[in-house]
Amino acid sequence: MKSLLLVIDVGNTNIVFGVYKDKELLYDWRIATDKERTSDEYGLLFEQIFKYHGIDPKEVENVIMSSVVPPLMHTLPAMSIKYFNINPIVVGPGVKTGMNIKYDNPREVGADRIVNAVAAYEKYGGPLIIVDFGTAVTFCAVSKDGDYLGGVITPGIKISSEALFMRTAKLPKVEIAKPDRVIAKNTINSIQSGLVFGYIGMVDYIIERMIEEITDNGDKVKIVATGGFSTLIAAESKYIKKIDKLLTLEGLRIIFERNK
Repeated sequence: MKSLLLVIDVGNTNIVFGVYKDKELLYDWRIATDKERTSDEYGLLFEQIFKYHGIDPKEVENVIMSSVVPPLMHTLPAMSIKYFNINPIVVGPGVKTGMNIKYDNPREVGADRIVNAVAAYEKYGGPLIIVDFGTAVTFCAVSKDGDYLGGVITPGIKISSEALFMRTAKLPKVEIAKPDRVIAKNTINSIQSGLVFGYIGMVDYIIERMIEEITDNGDKVKIVATGGFSTLIAAESKYIKKIDKLLTLEGLRIIFERNK
């Protein structure tokens, strides 16, 4: 019996996807984003993962996806049509999100940012700030009334680490991990300290300034973190009190409900 919703979030580094039965997320998975893979390769990979967990692809009744990777905007819908026999909803212009986007050009806002904002507002209310620690770190502001106000985009911690390694002759590539102290006694810990504590400082400063700009009547602003490196940075932040790793998948489910 068909009853499952497949949600797919295509990021620059990872594709995160999961299956919902009504409002319950049954499974979620993360695979590397590969722009060179064909729709057949993705289809077979999805089939294998489903089979491993005892899910029949025929049980999937609907598919919704968001993508920030243009080369895969054709590949994955084609995969959905061929392997699931479903024409998916792709989050973008024309799809009802239920959110008023106060951006100069609303079409410029990444689909993942809107999906996160929809989920966070639905779950936590506003005003709020969502910090997504992905390939880029994005900060999104949502008003008390649920309007998407805009935000900030900075390079992600991994991009910064790789740029440092690529652009310097003697600095090594390091694991991104929090050292015990800020003042480090060796090169590896020095780089780790700069990356981790540097990002904590940047994140808190940007949040601080955003709070000033959102609030004019003393409303308490909720801060929610998501994305791969959220646990590492958010645990040390003065402002982030809530980590919600599956925010994007939840947002896709909510947007699907609004477009049924």
